[in-house]
Amino acid sequence: MAQTNVIPQPLFDTLENIHAVPEHLAGYLDSLNIPPAKKELQLCVEFLKSYAQSKDTFSSYRREVERLLHWSWLICRKPLIEITRNDIRDYLQFIHSPPQSWMATKVANRFIDTSDGLRKPNPEWRPFVVKVSKAARRHGKQPRKSQYQLSNKSIEAIFAVLSSMFTYLQQEEYLESNPVSLIRQKKGYIQRQQTRKVTRKLSRLQWIYVINTSEEMARINPAHERTLFLMSAFYLLGLRISELSYAPGRMATMGNFAPDKRGLWWYTTIGKGNKIRDVAVPDELLSALKRYRTYLNLTPLPHRDDPTPLFPKLKGKQGLGARQIRNIVQTVFDRAIEKLVTANKTDEAEDLAAATVHWLRHTAISSEVEYRPREHIRDDVGHENPATMDKYIDTDRVARHRSAQGKPLKPQSTE
Repeated sequence: MAQTNVIPQPLFDTLENIHAVPEHLAGYLDSLNIPPAKKELQLCVEFLKSYAQSKDTFSSYRREVERLLHWSWLICRKPLIEITRNDIRDYLQFIHSPPQSWMATKVANRFIDTSDGLRKPNPEWRPFVVKVSKAARRHGKQPRKSQYQLSNKSIEAIFAVLSSMFTYLQQEEYLESNPVSLIRQKKGYIQRQQTRKVTRKLSRLQWIYVINTSEEMARINPAHERTLFLMSAFYLLGLRISELSYAPGRMATMGNFAPDKRGLWWYTTIGKGNKIRDVAVPDELLSALKRYRTYLNLTPLPHRDDPTPLFPKLKGKQGLGARQIRNIVQTVFDRAIEKLVTANKTDEAEDLAAATVHWLRHTAISSEVEYRPREHIRDDVGHENPATMDKYIDTDRVARHRSAQGKPLKPQSTE
């Protein structure tokens, strides 16, 4: 019998604290009366650990695996080993309208530290979170559980993650078949968009306002030289936030910028899949780097392997983390929005209110398509999927760098 009245407990901690079967979960798993639960939890922990090199991937996989386990054990009342194709179809119906007791209206950590140094489940955590857009929040709209909606992108992610998990369980000889792969016509679960799709990039006018705002902030307060270089790097290099932020074992440093034997400058980073790549550095960014380092009382250009954080904290020796970088970018967006409103460009302001940091990457890539060979862009931004950036073509590094050198920080506006 389904236990929709039972509040699920978090199953997987952070990468640093994840364990096969934490002590506090032993009693919870025993209460489910599903004998294979502990073994399945252990297998899922090992599956998730295989994504330890990417914090974002680990987090998204953890979310989907955790939801399925709760549904399987509490709603379907089956272990994963008994889940069939029809059960997966039922699950896809369930996640469109989960019990409100399984929802929260704000993100909460799964576990919290006790005074004696132990980790315990956070009673505020729920498997599903209802969110509203930034633009809606600006107009005073608050998230309501009755308005929970699953996006098409989320459904696509569910198929990908669960199929990968069941394949892993097959490889571990725990399952004989993958119930997700047995579902045909997966596109039938993706709703067709009836409303205007949001273009997740800044218009030329919006970007001009954003970069002009960054420059103005740096003129008024030199501490914002860091802000200006950050925004310039996002646009001129087309990087992900993880490729500019500090994280344990992966730190963006000045030494990531270095010339090759031809004197061409590149930014070396670690992208998705823990793959190292070189990104061609445009002349304008090299000039911006010199200005930024001069502000930091450093030599105009870094030496190879310079350990100085690329974006040092104002206090402390570490670099800025992803959350801190998001806050800086949001501050620039907010001020640019105010300027757009003052200029009576309301539509542009409202669209910018919905923007996130990742829009800067899409903006950068879109701006380059107009004048750079697609294969050059593909290699710089780390796109390998043919559907994402055309078919794979080997490129010459000199030609790729030459096509990047003239990229302007301020494109010609059509306004």
